[in-house]
Amino acid sequence: MSENKEPHVAKFVYDFTEGNKDLKDLLGGKGANLAEMTNLGLPVPPGFTITTEACKVYLDSGEEPAPLRDEVSAHLDALEQRMGKKLGQADDPLLVSVRSGAKFSMPGMMDTVLNIGLSDKSVKGLAKQAGDERFAWDSYRRLIQMFGKTVLGVDGDLFEEALEKAKEAKGVQVDTELDAADLKKLVTAFKKTVKTEAGRDFPQDPREQMDLAIHAVFDSWNTDRAKLYRRQERIPGDLGTAVNVCSMVFGNLGPDSGTGVAFTRDPASGHQGVYGDYLQNAQGEDVVAGIRNTVPLAELENIDKASYDQLMQIMETLENHYKDLCDIEFTIERGKLWMLQTRVGKRTAGAAFRIATQLVDQGLIDETEALQRVNGAQLAQLMFPRFDEDARAEQVGRGIAASPGAAVGKAVFDSYTAVKWSRSGEKVILVRRETNPDDLDGMIAAEGILTSRGGKTSHAAVVARGMGKTCVCGAEELEVDTKRRRMTVPGGHVVEEGDVISIDGSSGKVYLGEVPVVPSPVVEYFEGRMHPGADDADELVEAVHRMMAFADRKRRLRVRANADNAEDALRARRFGAQGIGLCRTEHMFLGDRRELVERLILADTETEREESLKQLLPLQKRDFIELFEAMDGLPVTVRLLDPPLHEFLPDITELSVRVALAESRQEPHENELRLLQAVHRLHEQNPMLGLRGVRLGLVIPGLFTMQVRAIAEAAAERKTAKGDPRAEIMIPLVGTVQELEIVRDEADQVIAEVEAATGTKLKLAIGTMIELPRAALTAGQIAEAAEFFSFGTNDLTQTVWGFSRDDVEASFFTAYLEKGIFGVSPFETIDKDGVGSLVKSAVEAGRATRPDLKLGVCGEHGGDPESVHFFHEVGLDYVSCSPFRIPVARLEAGRAATQSEGSDHR
Repeated sequence: MSENKEPHVAKFVYDFTEGNKDLKDLLGGKGANLAEMTNLGLPVPPGFTITTEACKVYLDSGEEPAPLRDEVSAHLDALEQRMGKKLGQADDPLLVSVRSGAKFSMPGMMDTVLNIGLSDKSVKGLAKQAGDERFAWDSYRRLIQMFGKTVLGVDGDLFEEALEKAKEAKGVQVDTELDAADLKKLVTAFKKTVKTEAGRDFPQDPREQMDLAIHAVFDSWNTDRAKLYRRQERIPGDLGTAVNVCSMVFGNLGPDSGTGVAFTRDPASGHQGVYGDYLQNAQGEDVVAGIRNTVPLAELENIDKASYDQLMQIMETLENHYKDLCDIEFTIERGKLWMLQTRVGKRTAGAAFRIATQLVDQGLIDETEALQRVNGAQLAQLMFPRFDEDARAEQVGRGIAASPGAAVGKAVFDSYTAVKWSRSGEKVILVRRETNPDDLDGMIAAEGILTSRGGKTSHAAVVARGMGKTCVCGAEELEVDTKRRRMTVPGGHVVEEGDVISIDGSSGKVYLGEVPVVPSPVVEYFEGRMHPGADDADELVEAVHRMMAFADRKRRLRVRANADNAEDALRARRFGAQGIGLCRTEHMFLGDRRELVERLILADTETEREESLKQLLPLQKRDFIELFEAMDGLPVTVRLLDPPLHEFLPDITELSVRVALAESRQEPHENELRLLQAVHRLHEQNPMLGLRGVRLGLVIPGLFTMQVRAIAEAAAERKTAKGDPRAEIMIPLVGTVQELEIVRDEADQVIAEVEAATGTKLKLAIGTMIELPRAALTAGQIAEAAEFFSFGTNDLTQTVWGFSRDDVEASFFTAYLEKGIFGVSPFETIDKDGVGSLVKSAVEAGRATRPDLKLGVCGEHGGDPESVHFFHEVGLDYVSCSPFRIPVARLEAGRAATQSEGSDHR
């Protein structure tokens, strides 16, 4: 029956000797890499992995799959035979850890339980075998504490408070100063807490401990913090987690034991060297939790040179094998080194670019692979401003530079406040002694994170790097008092909650007040003000330069800019734009031209309307001449007037007040009254679905033809001046081919008139925006009258979903994201299933009618990394985005092309 229930699963449990690093879908990242290290002959404690498939069955049904218990028993028997001892036996117990391990790294988000197998009886056997009573009772209290919190749901603060009381009673500062007698008392206290809070005794049966821990790890996949982290990192929610059962090795057996985390390169900078943290006489959770301050990994050479040398060899082996930065967890048990985990390490944006180019230079990877090691989100981080080194700022502390960036905000001391203040529009810095997984929502809300404890491998550092969030850890001279919501800095100054502080994640420096920022060197590079060189900033610029050059060579998609004036066009060109994909002419009608638009709207006669258009024509022509000059030799797509006319008129309430005041004072107000009447006449319940776009051009005679004439005359003038204008005219909000045909006929006539008047032959392509579902569905017909399509995905998203963007993002999007209805806002990343399917079908239908149809996108999706990949896949010719997003789009277009090559090769 079990075979019929899960026919696709051969088995649910794999020994570490059976897997490999390519089985992450089945064994999770941790299990797959433990298997890989085992296969490499590295010292890995024996164990086995319960697959993600077992987790999925458990989460779907509420029960573990029928064969699982027997499979676990068989693998446990084999493990006991290999180790020569049985789980939890009284005289010489085998102890195991039960650890989570999903396909994608989720540091600290799911559960782990160490020392399973200890009981009132076996703790004595462990003490005897180890010859260390204190070690045994310390391991037992750790088990009860972790098991109580993780498996039985006891408030973890209750255990921490009891531990603090024990240290106070003893008059000591750290756990290691408690002796065996103290720890025995603590075990008794912990067991009473479990009984009181969980309503049951701490289980003495070791197999029950293990089975309950396995279920707890399964359950931790769906904790609030795990779901929040997955949403933040865009990790699918249906993957499940594997569970790794591993024989325990002990770093808390005395000064010749310890535990640590190592990186084969600095995850903050990418530089090669000895990076990591080590903690003597400790178990692994002590390091990542940041509750005791570690020593730099390099100190291990002085503490235990043999283990240090072996670790360095293993690190080199792993980096060469994985061909990437590796993040390693290890334990030393009485001088014996054990490898507990390896994974491709999280890194900062700068480190990602540096490491990619270093590995190319070392011959470990080629440029195609290097391009997959960086991404647009990282590049965007590198373009953020940094603190002005010449500014006068009061430095009050310095910690470990854990994740770079320049963050300024009000100090807050708990996650709840961070979220609350952030939602009110405040920028905040989350200040903690150390963070834990429950702080995740506050870390997401904050501009940056500051802790007084922990190092580069602490929870705060690892999670912040993964999120690209500025972080300074281990600022020991800062005294953080979370209960009194304050921080005392050297010299006695007190930072109260709400006081502004600045933290520099690149240097580790902490400042009082707001420190001014300056442009990043990467932006200066794109602006042409910085060139690759030798110092640290230039080294980063060199790495970015190399990756961008390769992306540009590989990409098929061209990248244009959304720009409405010459200044933006020139900047976009410096950033690598290959033209303008969207010039919004409505922006040219604001400011001192608003009065002319008002006259046009108020015109009662054809003569008045023509006079207004006549005055607007030379102003529009000048705009286009400047734009064509800035983008000489590159295409410039000009969108004719799109928004509702009421946007050019005064606010109805403000105008009503002005009219009422004028009437009460018996002052002349004829013009204001006419304006008010026009505002009432043009008022619409849903203006974005009303009189706008092509509808304006059809209803207001001469409006679109004036704009077309300005474009044509500007192009003719530039050609006469030996320029190379490449104008394209885009008709907005078309829903049917008949609308486009009428406007096109009028435009063609105007262009012919300008050609005749100037003696200049013009090549002005005429196309349309596809931003309505009907346009996408009838794209084949519309292509008969259009030489190009540009997908306006902002409006297309609104009309497909029935959303008003101005309203919904503030009203219910937060709830939709929290409930998992959205993984990400559809205005940020294109909705492939809905909006994307319309884009894809429109591409196919349009090209079926007109094979040479040019296709682009000009919504802000054009600069979103994930969306760029989609646009590459469906066959668009270009994307267009705001100037500062152009480098991101260029990089992602290159990555999309190399990924396609990889798929083709496979």
